[in-house]
Amino acid sequence: MSAVTDVVRASHALAAAGLSDMVWGHASVRDPNGRGAWMKASGYGFEEIQEDRVVLVSPDGDVVSGNGRRHLEFPIHTEIFGCRDDVGAVVHIHAPALSAFTSRQRDLLPISHDAVPFTFPQLPRFTVTGALIATKELGLALAQELGDANGILMPHHGAVTVGPDIGTAVMYAVLLERACHTQLLADAAGGALTASDESETRFKREQIWNPSQLNAGWEYLVRRANTAPRSVDGDRQRGPDARVVRNE
Repeated sequence: MSAVTDVVRASHALAAAGLSDMVWGHASVRDPNGRGAWMKASGYGFEEIQEDRVVLVSPDGDVVSGNGRRHLEFPIHTEIFGCRDDVGAVVHIHAPALSAFTSRQRDLLPISHDAVPFTFPQLPRFTVTGALIATKELGLALAQELGDANGILMPHHGAVTVGPDIGTAVMYAVLLERACHTQLLADAAGGALTASDESETRFKREQIWNPSQLNAGWEYLVRRANTAPRSVDGDRQRGPDARVVRNE
């Protein structure tokens, strides 16, 4: 399957999971020939992406292939690809629960299965800026802070997740939003809070979120996107729980 097709499928899956933010947020796939990042074109929502709305962006920000405009935050993708040979795909979202959680200045706890991939060790936070990652310097700083983690929180902004393939990167984005939402609910309820310890968390990471299970979730989101009702102009509509948030 081509990188372009992967970006289209990822965009629709993120929309089906309710992670749209109007025309902001983006997913990318590493170009197999080392030319940069294949990512959704600027100006479109996740649910609107088709093959002619995917562009190849070079590390310098040039649109190498495709007719669309690139996102200002392309350095998130190109700089992570430059620093992490093991990363094949990157997702950047502004989902409401994770955006709220980043302001809490506390660790994410494995109180649900969803948080397991991001604890022990704790996922990092990028605190250099809450503004756009619109320069190569900021993109590099973000990539360095990400280190070898599978995600990074961006206070006052959103989050980035990565994976060896697009399905894993998308699933990590979905799980991170769910994990933050669950912890916010638990915090709001008050009282004592329990969570899996390190040993159980590491066991659950292999039992529950091994590559096979991650792929099962990814394929479900792809199926859900493919069966979403179409709007009058023929485009797929977002899933029924899709949320729209002004963030940037």
